[in-house]
Amino acid sequence: MTAQTDTSPAVTTVYKVTGMSCGHCEGSVSGEISQIPGVSSVKAVASTGEVTVVSEAPLDDETVRAAVDEAGFELAGKA
Repeated sequence: MTAQTDTSPAVTTVYKVTGMSCGHCEGSVSGEISQIPGVSSVKAVASTGEVTVVSEAPLDDETVRAAVDEAGFELAGKA
């Protein structure tokens, strides 16, 4: 018998976020996006304005936009 494993690949998406300028900004954006169901990792980089999100499935852009708005920043789109 073989063990069943979850083989669905993770989805990595890079977004551009405007207004981030420091580590606190990165933490705010990462914290809000990480609360979206299915998100397994978030890495925000203020110097580039890029936020890399790893999730179980593609995320709805409006859901990501709402999370970024909640953190006090603006989603400029996908990088």
